[in-house]
Amino acid sequence: MTATTSPKTMEALRQAFKLGNRLMLLLWRLGLGPMVNAAPDSGGQIMVLTHTGRRSGLPRRTPINYAIIDNDIYCTAGFGRGSDWYRNILARPDVEVWLPEGWWQGVAEDISTSPRRLPLLREVIRASGFAGRLVGLDAEHMPDSNFAAETAPYRLIRIRRTVPRTGPGGPGDLVWVWPWLTGGLAIAVAAVLLRRPARSQT
Repeated sequence: MTATTSPKTMEALRQAFKLGNRLMLLLWRLGLGPMVNAAPDSGGQIMVLTHTGRRSGLPRRTPINYAIIDNDIYCTAGFGRGSDWYRNILARPDVEVWLPEGWWQGVAEDISTSPRRLPLLREVIRASGFAGRLVGLDAEHMPDSNFAAETAPYRLIRIRRTVPRTGPGGPGDLVWVWPWLTGGLAIAVAAVLLRRPARSQT
């Protein structure tokens, strides 16, 4: 989603990211968040941001690429001001983040006008792995003028962590399904083996 991306391409990317986000969120809920982040250079660093719907008041969860700089979390709304999660945090900046190393409460702030915007945004895009390259951004080699022009619609967000969270409703809240899945698989394999005709011996 760069400044030169066509509306048709942008909508296709938006739908692709929505589908990918559902899968990422499921993996996090199954307790596989650390695995999701096992290859950050290629797959990127992915956290889950819990925010509150500005109209519904209900919690929403969105997987987002991020970078940690000086202990603060930085992320970007690549679809600009139209991103639902971005508009939600503007209305209600109290958020939660799921990271590979823990679960935190925090406060989100739009710092898109910061004089440090460009180097911070480069770090976020660099930490996004293939996602940055997919939308045509080369955070390593793109000149500042080109990078600034291509990312003009992007919003830069800083999240300051406040207190750690524990208890139900956090990352891995669906790990309880694993015994059922493995048990069901074992039963299915056993049933297939029992249905096989016995080999005649000669």
